[in-house]
Amino acid sequence: MRSKPTLTADDVQKMMAACKAEAAKNNWKVGIAIVDDAGYLWAFERIEGAGRVTSTVALGKARTASMMGRPSKMMEDRIKDRPAFLLFPDILPIQGGMPILVQGECVGAIGVSGVQSHEDEQVASAGIAALG
Repeated sequence: MRSKPTLTADDVQKMMAACKAEAAKNNWKVGIAIVDDAGYLWAFERIEGAGRVTSTVALGKARTASMMGRPSKMMEDRIKDRPAFLLFPDILPIQGGMPILVQGECVGAIGVSGVQSHEDEQVASAGIAALG
């Protein structure tokens, strides 16, 4: 039987702290969602001042990145040529979701919402980098 790496609560706390630090450094008010490999929520934080919609959008970006095993930007780009991808359930094709890859396996994802999409991705990437 094959074994697969998984996220731990400590991993999630470390990544959330790094995401929040990156957002604070830039004074960005964002929502941050961390999900497991099936897209189920591990942790969520909405920084004070972030819009209410950031909760839903951050989770959607994280789920998309987790299910696809690729950044949510890939789906954003893909629907331009194949709009039928919009019919996939639970897919939010907007940049800002990043998969968490360990030993070549997607173990989860981080989705961020609240600033420009490339800045959302920057916050998510900071969290992933914290796993080091």
